[in-house]
Amino acid sequence: MPTPSTLAIRPATPADLPALVALIKALADYEKLAHEVTGSPDDLAAALFGDRPYVEAVLAWVDGKPAGLALFFHNFSTFLMKPGIYLEDLFVYPDYRRQGIGKALLVYLGKLALERGCGRLEWNVLDWNTPAIEFYQSMGAEIKPEWQICRVAGEALEAFGGMEG
Repeated sequence: MPTPSTLAIRPATPADLPALVALIKALADYEKLAHEVTGSPDDLAAALFGDRPYVEAVLAWVDGKPAGLALFFHNFSTFLMKPGIYLEDLFVYPDYRRQGIGKALLVYLGKLALERGCGRLEWNVLDWNTPAIEFYQSMGAEIKPEWQICRVAGEALEAFGGMEG
């Protein structure tokens, strides 16, 4: 397990773009979704560091090397009437798993949510990813099986956005 002196977690900076892109590609490979990575490093840079940032990233470093990533943004709970943090992706390189890095990234986000006055921290997990599900439950996360993701993307989004109301 990394010692506190070798594990560092911090917000991503523009200089971290190559590490971010590499982590995202490794995540896509792990999920067997590499074909869905169609964005460019410039797209990511604009989303993270542009005039209107849409997303934030936190990186975990072990001995100065990137080991993990948490990519997140704010959402809003209508019923709580408070903002929340939505964790889009959490990924730790396989060589660094089971060393407390994923937990450290989640705890970092939990503290950030509290500091920002958020009412919740939430994310999705693939139904086949049993180790992740068990890990999240061990930390107190509630899996909400009654909720289903609705998504409109690509050509379907073009058609959806072009409909008459």
